[in-house]
Amino acid sequence: MLHHLEIYVSDLERSIRFWDWFLKELDYEVFQKWERGISWKCGETYLVFVQAKERFLDVPYHRCRVGLNHLAFHAKSIEHVVEMTTKLKNKGIPILYEDQHPFAGGKNHVAVYFEDPDRIKVELVAPTEEQE
Repeated sequence: MLHHLEIYVSDLERSIRFWDWFLKELDYEVFQKWERGISWKCGETYLVFVQAKERFLDVPYHRCRVGLNHLAFHAKSIEHVVEMTTKLKNKGIPILYEDQHPFAGGKNHVAVYFEDPDRIKVELVAPTEEQE
């Protein structure tokens, strides 16, 4: 089981605005908060976001470089994916692979894909019949 994941961001306040509502929709709660960071926790796992220092902001993140490609979260149901897709659109957050949505991951993979403010790809995936 994953203990925690720490991500450095280019603009902490912008990232907080983005992640706070999304993580709360997935039952995460604010766990820790300090001047240069924040974390949200669900169960035993927590996600940490830290403001990157100015000297490290010269090379922006890109998911196709070596390192993290995307974060995938469990949705509660297929209906939850549909509901969250509507909320993302209402917030002006573009849906990735919209022409294939909600099956961009394959015919038996119901998910919505989008990006955070630093363009980290995020996936919210519904449980499959085998998992239910």
